[in-house]
Amino acid sequence: MSGQQFDVIVVGGGTAGAFAATTAAREGLDVALLERKPEDEGGHIACGDAIKGASTFPDVIDREHLRAESVTNDAVRRALFELPDGERIEYSFGDQSGAILDRKRYGEVLLEEADRAGVTIHYDTVVQDVIQRDGVVEGVVAARNDTQRRYEAPMTVDAAGALSILQDRADFSEATFETNVEHTHFCSAYREVLQVDEPVEYDDALVFKPTEQLGYLWYFPRTGTEINVGLGFQMTEEPMQLVATLRQDLRTRPEFAGATVEDKLGAALPTRRPYDSAVAPGYLAAGDAAAHVNPTTGGGIPGAATAGHWAGEIAADAVVEETTDEETLWRYNHRIQTDFGKRFAAMDLYNVFGTAHSIDELTDVIASLPAQQLIDVLGKEGTASMGLLGKLELAVSTVGHWGTLYDAYRVNAMADELKSIYDQFPTTPSEFEHWRRERDEFMDRFYDRVGAESKY
Repeated sequence: MSGQQFDVIVVGGGTAGAFAATTAAREGLDVALLERKPEDEGGHIACGDAIKGASTFPDVIDREHLRAESVTNDAVRRALFELPDGERIEYSFGDQSGAILDRKRYGEVLLEEADRAGVTIHYDTVVQDVIQRDGVVEGVVAARNDTQRRYEAPMTVDAAGALSILQDRADFSEATFETNVEHTHFCSAYREVLQVDEPVEYDDALVFKPTEQLGYLWYFPRTGTEINVGLGFQMTEEPMQLVATLRQDLRTRPEFAGATVEDKLGAALPTRRPYDSAVAPGYLAAGDAAAHVNPTTGGGIPGAATAGHWAGEIAADAVVEETTDEETLWRYNHRIQTDFGKRFAAMDLYNVFGTAHSIDELTDVIASLPAQQLIDVLGKEGTASMGLLGKLELAVSTVGHWGTLYDAYRVNAMADELKSIYDQFPTTPSEFEHWRRERDEFMDRFYDRVGAESKY
């Protein structure tokens, strides 16, 4: 079996992998990025295409070039929630704004940036196993051009996406790495890109519509006439026929009569809190491979970009320092959990809350919540607040739904408490079990309070 030696190996050419590889290469290291797709399919990933904006990405890439090449609609200013009874609720983003991108071109640009940074990119390379000695990951075994090869390095970054094969193959029994991962922690999603004849009237909006299962349909306009349409459902619920459900809804929308399908793709993605620990000796996981995804919306680009960048930095430092144990890599966990990790963990409480209520009850809450509260929950904060006047107006408008709404407010209060626990995430692995016991005690109280089954 042929073999190659590098400083850092990155598995997966998505957002997390591209940022990790580019970051480590810009630190002067010899980096290999292994991507299972052929080069002409690089960057082709199932995605809703909506982002907050390219300006928030780590600056190891040319962000202006990325925006110019891949953003197709930067005028998203509102959200539309379409309820099952036909009511449409509009929420303005105010000073905030969003954008829609061409996900394939976006992915291509990230890979071009990695190549420009000096990363060795091997396409058509399918990872089959992990090289591990005495608990330390030392690389991977992969098939390329019908030949099995060994890729060896002191550090491996797992950016292979949801349900990563590396985590199936590696032995983490003596590591802190999260192994409490179930299929119910994921969402099954499917999307199509449709071309319509006339511009839609919501070309400045993100359109959401709840499904009968715990999930939603979306209609995101890349341009006025090119629309990303899709749906997903939590795997805690009964399976649904994604394509058939999407087709059924499309038939009710006159703007899609005669539409042309330009692309179609499905995927699984995590809708759970980030992994408690995404490190093991010689190994870091980033992006979907470590559940660095907004669990209420499935949005994974910002978390993957940030986590990939940090993984690249910390992997590079570990190689230079010639120590790749968990103690050295632990600051990666601390960065994640005290930054977006605590917000995503708080948002996951709303997923748990959702499993204890019917779709009708949940849509009543959506219809009742003030705009800024819903945006805060679905956006970066994970919790919301409102003044006395807003509370009085809400009380009048929600007669008949107070029980569910009260439950939602208790979730909001407990989300703040959970974020405080994550603020105390330990700085060393020796304190990890104590912290996790405190967090798990909180979760037990939460399950009891909302009447939901344990998720973890």
